[in-house]
Amino acid sequence: MTFVRTAILMAAMTALFMGLGLLLAGEAGMLIALVIAGGMNVYAWWNSDKMVLRMHNAREVDIRNAPELVGMVRDMAQGAGMPVPKVFIIETDQPNAFATGRNPQNAAVAATTGLMRSLTREELAGVMAHELAHIRNRDTLIMTFTATMAGAISMLANFALFFGGSRNNPLGLIGVIAMMILAPLAAGLVQMAISRTREYAADREGAEICGNPIWLAAALEKIQRGAARIDNHAAERNPATAHMFIINPLHAHAHDKLFSTHPATENRIAALRAMAGETGRAQRAPAAGPWG
Repeated sequence: MTFVRTAILMAAMTALFMGLGLLLAGEAGMLIALVIAGGMNVYAWWNSDKMVLRMHNAREVDIRNAPELVGMVRDMAQGAGMPVPKVFIIETDQPNAFATGRNPQNAAVAATTGLMRSLTREELAGVMAHELAHIRNRDTLIMTFTATMAGAISMLANFALFFGGSRNNPLGLIGVIAMMILAPLAAGLVQMAISRTREYAADREGAEICGNPIWLAAALEKIQRGAARIDNHAAERNPATAHMFIINPLHAHAHDKLFSTHPATENRIAALRAMAGETGRAQRAPAAGPWG
């Protein structure tokens, strides 16, 4: 059902883009804008992982200089029957993590130094398993597509300032202005809805990969507290990447909001605890203290 909902939302964003192009510049304008958006998507698909990792000054590590973290990711990836992604570390005190890459064969996971200092080994395994679930489900590609389409819709809406829309536009000037304002807003809402849907799915599959939903639930609680009080300066400079992190690095709201890229952490924790009850796992958090 999650994949069906995601597909419907992505189709809605594509339809919104096509409809906006038709209203603003007629059929020719729609086709030109579609070609531009296609080029943007191809570029983002091929380069998004490198761009995001560079934005956050991530450095790649291997089994020699980070044996425990790399070994953990390798073992869980192999256990999940998927390629082993590259592993990166980001120097920031905020506990957080994300995954990126165009497909499972060309993917990477990144963890912050703050995350590694504040979590136990079991909690860190839960977080890395969540990111592996994003890679296995190709969520990184989906989110690249939606972010690029949202940007293309905003760009197309801005064309209304210069061209005023197609002569055959039945909405008139007022309609063009309304579309210029509402279309990017609608695109952003669809993007956020897709992001939130994929987070819930990655929580469930990540819990299955690491073997215990309570590990991830305990990690989410700690990460939420840390993200709420510790700034992530690279994320603040690049807010378009916020939806990639396991917890919103821009100080997410405490409750589900229409404009939030992430579900409420409390709701995610409750779902994981319910899952633990279903699987018979003890609802006990891992021991306190850093994993290393």
